[in-house]
Amino acid sequence: MNARNKTLISLGLVLALAACGPAQDPKAEAEAKRAATEQAAGEYATAFEAEYAKQNWELASAHGEVLKAKYPTSDAVARLQSQIDDAKAKAAAAREERRLAGLWTYLNTPLKGGPVKGGVQLSASIYSKDPIDVDGSGARPVQLIFRDHPEWGRSSYLVLEKGDFDCYGGCKVKLKVDDAAPKPVDASRPKTDEAIAMFIEDEKMLWRTVKDAKRIEIEFPVKAGGTRTAVYEVAGLDSSKLPKWN
Repeated sequence: MNARNKTLISLGLVLALAACGPAQDPKAEAEAKRAATEQAAGEYATAFEAEYAKQNWELASAHGEVLKAKYPTSDAVARLQSQIDDAKAKAAAAREERRLAGLWTYLNTPLKGGPVKGGVQLSASIYSKDPIDVDGSGARPVQLIFRDHPEWGRSSYLVLEKGDFDCYGGCKVKLKVDDAAPKPVDASRPKTDEAIAMFIEDEKMLWRTVKDAKRIEIEFPVKAGGTRTAVYEVAGLDSSKLPKWN
């Protein structure tokens, strides 16, 4: 018998013995697979719990969502489901808080000349949620500004990029705060071409209103005819930027 035939016979014996051996236990195989899954899920669960304990909601939420996606039937998901949901909600709230805060712009402008040389002008401003067409030339944002000037004092006003307000000599605008009914507020358009601005006369009232509101709407008359309404998401105001107003 040559070497090749001997090898074939030996291989056949090995395969025969393997075929006659005991079959793998399906239950044991499933348990082993389950244990491996739980171990892998446990690593994500540990990472989630660490960030949750630190109240790092966005990172905790990210770990939690990966855990749910990869191992949805794991014991770790069942045990942590309520905390995962909590982290997700708080992460969304944190993102919304940052978005609202980012809508505001704060300026601290040194004044170089005039009787208040060396003074500083402070301002807090926000653009309308949606651009508005006030004269048919196209939609543009309407800016709301609170200004603290060392010479001119404190004021609140709207600014247009194009068009004009129909408020020379004074007018009424409608102020709506959150879900409350609109109320009339005094306003006036100064006779100047330096800026297309309209003052809200009771700036202290408007500041207090904005500090406590989530959203305000100001309906104002325009020179082109009729009225327009500017909506502002004001909840992110940092009132400490204008300390004398508080």
